[in-house]
Amino acid sequence: MDFNFKFAAETLIIAIKAIPVSLKIVIVSVILALIPAFIIAITRIKKIKVLSQLFTLFVSANRGFPIMIQVLIVYSFVPYLLNTIFSFFKIKINIYDLNPIIYAYIVFTLTSIASLSEIFRASLQTISKGQYEAGLSIGLSAFQTYSRIIIPQTLVSAIPNICNTVVGLLKSTSLAYYMTIKDITGAAMTQASIGYNFIEAYLDVFAIYIVLCTVTQFLFQLLERYLDVGKNGGIKPKSAFYKLAA
Repeated sequence: MDFNFKFAAETLIIAIKAIPVSLKIVIVSVILALIPAFIIAITRIKKIKVLSQLFTLFVSANRGFPIMIQVLIVYSFVPYLLNTIFSFFKIKINIYDLNPIIYAYIVFTLTSIASLSEIFRASLQTISKGQYEAGLSIGLSAFQTYSRIIIPQTLVSAIPNICNTVVGLLKSTSLAYYMTIKDITGAAMTQASIGYNFIEAYLDVFAIYIVLCTVTQFLFQLLERYLDVGKNGGIKPKSAFYKLAA
């Protein structure tokens, strides 16, 4: 079968229009994951009994399971289980009316929490304990010390790894197609199924993700420069976060 350039161009436009859906999943998931990830990281560093072990198990399990399996469990098994429970207790809620993008938020938020918590844990351990003690010695509370001194520096040093996580998450959103979401992949595959022009659709999706991932990495590089992150991960005096912590 000859390559259909006309179909490829038309599908490319349709897939591009679906970019906001994929970006929305990434942005919402990362935002929702930030605070829980920090809490998990700090809890594991402090080695708080029970919670530390539970969070370690959660991170290990989440990172060990392929995202595709998580998608199938959250999108197929969980609604079935909830529907069974609702039916048993005669609760008049149709779980299948729920917007599929909610399931996407759940899957990718959990994945982001696991990944970001490891990043934050590693970054927090690079911060000298003396800075925490110094914050307390000048009258700051533990919360103020973390929010004004520790966390800003942690975010700066974690930027490269956060970038990798966001890029990986962006690529993983292609699995949202299996939850009937019209993201980039979903829009292209739906169009391709009409005339079975899957090669053209795959190439369109490939091109879009290459551009999006490249732009994402570029934006994070700009952020690094803006915050004056040195090659050794240190914070220069004129860093925005440094000013906040000062």
